Amino acid sequence: MLHPSYNELIEKVNDSVEVGEEPIVNSRYSIVIAAAKRARQLISGDEALCDGGNSDKPLSEAVEELFEGKVHIIGEEDIDEEEIKDI
Repeated sequence: MLHPSYNELIEKVNDSVEVGEEPIVNSRYSIVIAAAKRARQLISGDEALCDGGNSDKPLSEAVEELFEGKVHIIGEEDIDEEEIKDI
């Protein structure tokens, strides 16, 4: 079983959203995509932001980072064009 659950993870990611604002994550699909992207970054050599946790698997690390708020999800519309060129 996945811990935290999808619902717990979605709630945690959306904690910072003010009442009446659009949630950061609307579906399980969105949270899965975000975790998969972070896992690929870890596989590519990015440093993990958590203290190792219970697993050395990249996807487990990615989920833990999202749950602890160490990684933030932003939409493409929130990225400045100049920032994209720098990446």
